[in-house]
Amino acid sequence: MTLANRPAFRSSPRPKRKPSLAPWMTTLAIAGTLCLSAACSKEPGEKEPTVAVQAVAAEKTTLHQTVTAQAVLFPLQQAAITPKISAPVSRFLVNRGSKVHKGQLLVVLENRDLQAASEENKGGLEQAQAAYETTTAASLPEEMQKAELDTEAARKMLDAQEKVFQSRQELFQQGALPRKELDQAGVDVTQARNQYNIAQKHFDALKAIGRQQELKSAAGSLQSAKGKYMGAEAQLGYSEIRSPINGFVTDRPLYPGEMTAAGTPLITVMDTSSVIAKAHIPQPDAALLKLGDKATLTVPGVDDPVDAKVTVISPALDPNSTTVEVWVQARNPKQQLKPGTSVQVSMLAQTVDDAVAVPAASVLTGQDGAATVMLIGPDNRAHQTPVKVGVHDGDRIQIVDGVAPGAKVIVAGAYGLPDKTKVTIEAANEPAEKKPAAGSEDKHKDQKDDKKD
Repeated sequence: MTLANRPAFRSSPRPKRKPSLAPWMTTLAIAGTLCLSAACSKEPGEKEPTVAVQAVAAEKTTLHQTVTAQAVLFPLQQAAITPKISAPVSRFLVNRGSKVHKGQLLVVLENRDLQAASEENKGGLEQAQAAYETTTAASLPEEMQKAELDTEAARKMLDAQEKVFQSRQELFQQGALPRKELDQAGVDVTQARNQYNIAQKHFDALKAIGRQQELKSAAGSLQSAKGKYMGAEAQLGYSEIRSPINGFVTDRPLYPGEMTAAGTPLITVMDTSSVIAKAHIPQPDAALLKLGDKATLTVPGVDDPVDAKVTVISPALDPNSTTVEVWVQARNPKQQLKPGTSVQVSMLAQTVDDAVAVPAASVLTGQDGAATVMLIGPDNRAHQTPVKVGVHDGDRIQIVDGVAPGAKVIVAGAYGLPDKTKVTIEAANEPAEKKPAAGSEDKHKDQKDDKKD
């Protein structure tokens, strides 16, 4: 068969392809199908879950912010009396535990040598006193008397020469006396006046300076004698140990006859009419306190708290602990508070009247430090509400802003609770196990007795 005789073949046209859905439309269709199937599978009678919580109503009350710390009791005053001389103990006049008053004689040391020295210096003082009185009451010394006589003689000589000069001057004017004799009389007057001036100045100098120096010498001797006598009396006084404060004898390490060492405590006296609790508290807490704030001490062995007040707030931080030392003083009339006891101090830093208070357990703190509470609204749902807190008073806390008085605040069950969750309130004081009905306790008791029988 030739090419001309071959039957002609016609290629059939290719069918057109339908455009496919976009991928996003496919995904949307699948999601819609799933949602529709889920909606169809949900039971129409299913209820929203309800969470049982415990709640209380915010109330207006008076809150007291307190600062608590551990402290150690110290006496109001303490004197560890040390002798200034070394001498044997002659006798003790008090024992440990004795009550003493300020100025009372406690111990006498051996002092016979000191008494002898005191008597010797007392005699020297009396001698110096007599010499001073003699000096002040006696007449002028001989030198001053001679100077006074010389001055008087020079004055008389001057008067005589002046009279001679006057008489010669009259004779010269009358022509009965030569000029030479008149001039000689004038020279004699000048010499007499000079001698008188010298004698007068010498006498004045002796009277002003010599007398003064003599009195100073006598006064110095008297003062020196007084000093020696006072020193001897002081040494004698050191042998008598007296109490500088009121209080009780708490330590007496030596016995009569033993040797005391200067600078070593011989007897200790404490004034425990009041005690001071010294506490170290952080700086932010110390900033809330002021002098005169009320405080209480909780003392082991004492049933009731002891009233006290803040008396000292250190103006500087302790360099070791970076805390502030605070002193709290309390009266101790019955001597129940013993120095050295560890106590707990509660100091009233602030009082807030008409404060909106909620339990501290109801306040939740987030990672950012923001405080929130869960309030139960009229729709019986929990609503997370940001709040601003104030003072703390035990297990209660002040809400400055965010909660109104009477609002229901969730106390238990709020942790991890989603916002707007439906809740039901159960009594906060309801126990975990249900209490038996009234009269059922006797019934159960009878049943137990029957089983035993």
